[in-house]
Amino acid sequence: MTDPVFEAAPSIARNADPVVAQEGDRAVTTPVRRKGSIIALAALGFAVLTLVMLLVAWYLLAVLGPTALLVALVLAAIPLVGVLFFIHWIDRWEPEPRGALLFALLWGAGASVLIALVFSGVTQHYESLAGLTGSGVATFFETVVQAPVIEEFAKGLGILLILWVMRRTFDGPVDGVVYAATIAIGFAFTENLQYFGLAINQDGGLGTDVAQTFLLRAILSPFAHVMFTACTGVLLGLAARRTGRLGAIGYFLLGLVPAVLLHAFWNSASYWATDWFRYYFVVQVPLFVLAIAGITRLRRHEQRLTHVRLSEYAAVGWFTESEVNLLTTGAGRQRAITWATRQGLGRPYRRFVRDATRLAFARERLVNGREGIGASLDEAALLEAIGQDRRALAALPPLQ
Repeated sequence: MTDPVFEAAPSIARNADPVVAQEGDRAVTTPVRRKGSIIALAALGFAVLTLVMLLVAWYLLAVLGPTALLVALVLAAIPLVGVLFFIHWIDRWEPEPRGALLFALLWGAGASVLIALVFSGVTQHYESLAGLTGSGVATFFETVVQAPVIEEFAKGLGILLILWVMRRTFDGPVDGVVYAATIAIGFAFTENLQYFGLAINQDGGLGTDVAQTFLLRAILSPFAHVMFTACTGVLLGLAARRTGRLGAIGYFLLGLVPAVLLHAFWNSASYWATDWFRYYFVVQVPLFVLAIAGITRLRRHEQRLTHVRLSEYAAVGWFTESEVNLLTTGAGRQRAITWATRQGLGRPYRRFVRDATRLAFARERLVNGREGIGASLDEAALLEAIGQDRRALAALPPLQ
């Protein structure tokens, strides 16, 4: 009897030999895929971002001076590293390509900042023409209107570009959050360089202003930009599952709404919150806790999806039931990797886990009709990779 799921999304997995799951002695022939266009786009993107980073570095050096910029680099690196570890935790189940993550970080630290600086300069020019420079109205507009709109647009645009170019590896809301958070912390890093550098120059060294700025930006609110931009990331993650490249623009614009509102709410606190620290612990901390709860739920959904899709392959012999159970829980993976490491096979087993997880998400794209032949080619390549992984693990004894 034909499995209705495999009937709905034809693939080579239907004709897989069940012996592969036990012996791993068969590889699947995969058609050659053309990656030239993606490589060319990536090269162009990194070249442009390198130029942009040089422009931003020149601006910071001119404004802050070399000494203040160097000290600010050390201070700004602290929240950067902390948030990157947090992003790694989010991305641990089905890691994104390192090149795409590097692009996201550079986009946030360079392109997003440059876009914000250009619009800020234009705004200040027109404020000067209107005689509003330094006025309360101008300050309010720049802080509560311009900054949230332009900065969230600039950061979100980076996520949209990654979705367009890396669609085959952009699988859902968790990936959207990962790219959003990476772009956001890149932006916050450069922004912190400016804030810390200005405070250093004002204090003439490491003084009270530097300590206060570091407390507010590095200790109390390192995740502020991450939380704002994650809204856009979640919506674009949904777009990755539900629509094409043009349709993603609508999701992008929709995601900007909560991102901009949260950002404006945060920036406006100095105008209406009589006790900033009380506002922080009563409003912002609960919002952050809710964000963590939402991310945790999204990660659990990824685990359930992995179990469902790998179970389909188990039904035709690519995996055993016990393998599926090990591969689809964090505890199971850790147990199996620890066992393989003791046998000197930790690296190939991690590769097996990675390929199996990617296979599950390729299967999800295939079942949902995403990418058409592209998803089938991904599935074929990953099934072949799993066959190679099994051969590398042939000497691994049964898990005890």
